[in-house]
Amino acid sequence: MTFDLITMGRVGMDLFSEQVGAAFEQIESFSTSVGGSPTNVAIGSSRLGLKTAVLTGVGQDKVADFVRTYLEKEGVDTRFVFTKESGRTGLAVVGVQPPSTFPLTFYRENPADIFVDIDDVLQVPIEETRVLLLSGTALARGACRDATFFAAERAAAQGVKVLIDLDLRPDQWHDSRAYGVNLRALLPLVDTVIGTEEESYAALLDNPNDAASTVIQDLNEGQKEELETHLPSYLTASSHPSTWILKRGAQGVTIFEKDSDPVNVSGFSVEVVNTVGAGDAFASGLCYGYIQGWPWAKTARFANACGALVVSRHGCASAMPSLSEVQSLLEQG
Repeated sequence: MTFDLITMGRVGMDLFSEQVGAAFEQIESFSTSVGGSPTNVAIGSSRLGLKTAVLTGVGQDKVADFVRTYLEKEGVDTRFVFTKESGRTGLAVVGVQPPSTFPLTFYRENPADIFVDIDDVLQVPIEETRVLLLSGTALARGACRDATFFAAERAAAQGVKVLIDLDLRPDQWHDSRAYGVNLRALLPLVDTVIGTEEESYAALLDNPNDAASTVIQDLNEGQKEELETHLPSYLTASSHPSTWILKRGAQGVTIFEKDSDPVNVSGFSVEVVNTVGAGDAFASGLCYGYIQGWPWAKTARFANACGALVVSRHGCASAMPSLSEVQSLLEQG
């Protein structure tokens, strides 16, 4: 295989506040890195030793030059970072006020990555990768929605494993009800789903018939029980996906597999510096263990360690751990 992992979806430049703890209006300076969930996963997986590439779009601007240079330094193949005449490269500005406040502002007015299309996918040797990782946000608008479905179909036809990070960003959707509608249409082409409790609930149990429907930010206990009851029956009733990785914050993760009892995998207790990027680090670790052929419980424990390390650091892509760092944390228990 040419690649272990190809990720597909949004990309941009990240500006992280250098004044940890400062209110957003008091920020004086920013550090720069590359962002966008699937692109972060490609970087994190590369740092773990995987051969990665990213399928995305950038504008005809200097930010695009920054993105390509950053990815190349991280060992991520940039052949499929396509330049688009429409739109500019995205930007995100992040405040850092631990332990629980991390204001994030996206500048994504017609970002270039939503213009990735089917012709772009045809230039990518999807059959030469072990895993294709998709992103829920890529379904929100633009040609990238059709391109994502097409890439998933190509991967499934070639026997390539398809993972999706639900990656719900409500402000990127014109209608919150469209999120579940689109995800449910794509899931039959997916092998493994990665998502938080709120993302999973929105993907499977939202009510498009309710004109007042909105994405629930914090599930109550009844909704959590409803989700945990629904997931096993959903997996049993469908041919795909076969595995659902449910992220539960400080409680770790629960692994749901078709016709199997759920398995809980504990997380790590660390001091929180920045939660932005923890989910991307988790997905990187999950891809790594999956590609090694590890059991899901071992893979999830490894992924939890990746997320814990990023939570304890400043930054996102720049904070992704190396393989030796993850192994050291695992050895410490």
